[in-house]
Amino acid sequence: MTTHKTWFITGAGRGFGRHWALAALERGDRVCLTARNSGALTEVVEQFPHSALALELDVTDREGVFEAVRQAHNHFGRLDVIVNNAGFGQMGAIEEVGIDSIRANFETNVFGTLSVIQAALPYLREQGSGHIVNVSSVAGVIAVPTAGIYEGAKFAVEGISEALAAEVAAFGIDVSIVEPSGYATDFLTPDSIGQAPTMPVYDQLREELASSLTPDALGDPTASAGAILALVDAEQPPLRLMLGNLLPVVKDVYAERIRTWEAWNHIALAAHAHPTTTPQQD
Repeated sequence: MTTHKTWFITGAGRGFGRHWALAALERGDRVCLTARNSGALTEVVEQFPHSALALELDVTDREGVFEAVRQAHNHFGRLDVIVNNAGFGQMGAIEEVGIDSIRANFETNVFGTLSVIQAALPYLREQGSGHIVNVSSVAGVIAVPTAGIYEGAKFAVEGISEALAAEVAAFGIDVSIVEPSGYATDFLTPDSIGQAPTMPVYDQLREELASSLTPDALGDPTASAGAILALVDAEQPPLRLMLGNLLPVVKDVYAERIRTWEAWNHIALAAHAHPTTTPQQD
C-alpha cells in the first residue's frame, strides 16, 4: 500500500509539472504547486481545496524560493518529494546566442534548481527521508547542434544531481534525474523556448534538426505521470529515469564514446606517465 506523500513542484502551471501534480492529487497526495503566474493554478486548487497549495514563484528569485519552501513545509508539516521542473529551452548555435540569454537560461535551469535543492535539504535531512527529482532531458544526455546552451544547462543538472545523490544518501534522501524525450507540451511554444537571432551559416544544421523532429515522434505528456508515480514510490528509485524510446540512441552514443576513448587510450596513459628517473651514481 502506497503511503500518501507531500510534494513540492516547480513549474506546475502547465506541462509536465501540471500533469504530475494532478496525478499525485488524484491519488490522495498533497501538493504545493508553484508557478510564475499563480493564476494558472487556480483551477487545480479549486478542484483539490484541502490537498493543494498554490504559490507564485520565480525560481530565479532565491529568497522567494526559500520562502516558498518554508511556507509549503509549514502548511503541510513535511515535504517528501521535491520536483525541480521549472525551466525553459534555448535554441541557437553557440555563436548566435547572446550572453544575456545564456545567463537567463542558466539562472532558471541550473541556479533555480540549486536554490530549491538548498532550500529543501534542511527539512529533508531533519526528517531523515525525502526524494529530490530533478527534471533534465535527453538534452542532458546527448547534444545536438543549435541547442548547446540548453544542453549545457541540462548537462550541469545531471552532474549536480549525481554528486548530490552521493552526498545525501546517508541521510535517507534519494535523488533521481528524469530525462524526457520529445513531448507535446507547451515547452515547444515561444513562451517556453528562447530563439536567438540566426546566422545563415547555421541554417543547414537547423534544417537537418527540424527534419528529425516529426510530430508523431512527440509523446503524450499525460502518459508520463504513471512513470513519475512509480519512480517516487519505488523502494530503491534509480538515479536516472528516461522517458520515451531513448535507450537505443543513447546506447549508440555511449558506444561511440567508448570506442573513441579506447582508440586514444595509449595517448591518455602516456599523458599521465611518471617521468623516468636516472639512478644516482655513487
